[in-house]
Amino acid sequence: MALKITGKAEGQLQLHLITKQKQFAVPDVPVLDPGECEHEGAERHLKERDVSFEDTVELEYVERYPAPEPQDCLLHDDWVSAVEARDNWILTGCYDNTLNLWTTKGKHKLTIPGHIAPVKGVTWISLDEEKGVFASASQDQTVMLWEWNVAANSVECVQVCKGHERGVDCIAANGSKTKMATGSWDTMLKIWSTDVRSGGGDSEPSTSKRQKLDQGSARTPLMTLAGHRECISGVQWIDDNTLVTSSWDHTIKIWDLALNGIKSEISGNKSFFDLSYSKLNGLIITASPDKNLRLYDPKSNQGTLVKNTYLGHTQWVQSVRWSTTNEYLFVSGAYDNHVKLWDYRSPKAPIFELIGHEDKVLACDWSNPRFILSGGSDNSVRVFKSKIAIGGEK
Repeated sequence: MALKITGKAEGQLQLHLITKQKQFAVPDVPVLDPGECEHEGAERHLKERDVSFEDTVELEYVERYPAPEPQDCLLHDDWVSAVEARDNWILTGCYDNTLNLWTTKGKHKLTIPGHIAPVKGVTWISLDEEKGVFASASQDQTVMLWEWNVAANSVECVQVCKGHERGVDCIAANGSKTKMATGSWDTMLKIWSTDVRSGGGDSEPSTSKRQKLDQGSARTPLMTLAGHRECISGVQWIDDNTLVTSSWDHTIKIWDLALNGIKSEISGNKSFFDLSYSKLNGLIITASPDKNLRLYDPKSNQGTLVKNTYLGHTQWVQSVRWSTTNEYLFVSGAYDNHVKLWDYRSPKAPIFELIGHEDKVLACDWSNPRFILSGGSDNSVRVFKSKIAIGGEK
């Protein structure tokens, strides 16, 4: 639909009304003649955004998203610094050196000791009715690969991955779940195999189990990639051969494993505390200590790579995650105790605030489209049920 609006002194504006939701589409024909409609509010709005009345402005209609509903509060014994869902299960990492397994209905299944320092990252490798495999990254400089017998509800550590020289801050598995990548305070990016077949040993994830693995079965990295100058704070796989990392050194780097090095680099003017890459839209969202989130298009070759800056948090933004089913939506968690849900097309304010944490938010996750999860220094994981349809899915 082409809708024409006139301003008192400016001339004529044509609005092109579009929508990707076919049930709300309207015919693409003019509905008002020039001069028939005057709208001072529209005129003022366009002046503020430096839009000429001789331009054609495209407006997209989208349905209002329903608000996520608070569902559960999962209490831990210390700060929760990592969380990731897979199907009906939630895996968390804690500052008391443990991992915990929960159901998405809030039932606690297991506390898993083994690390000797806070767990800063967790990632699922595989999960079926009989067995689950997941990995954890810790400030104790190791990555541990775990195998979970679902029926017996028992876990064993099948590999300790050693090679980092300082604490490991982030971890992610690739799409085929054959490799995992870790970033550390030693500034190194390391790639590891997720194969558990060479593991084995005791059935309890105990300190003695860890000592046994340290002595004889420690796994070494497949690849070590140097390039960052400070802590690597976030890592994501773009595809099975390409990764993207964020760092306190003010850069985002895209790595090509076939080249064994850096493919491209994005420089910012602030440290990056986290990043999330969306396979649906190819965009990167970042979290920084200046309270802002930024949207980057790594494919852009025109103008600035920063496509939007999102204002709304009042303290450091610590964590960010894209929706896996809606190309427009992402969540963020910050030291202001808030989790916010954003539409990347609306940078001035979030579409919803998810209230509940009583202290800093350290981690958030939206791996399961039905649940938005967040962990914080109030020793809790908050579970919000998402009712958002998959309308933005490509």
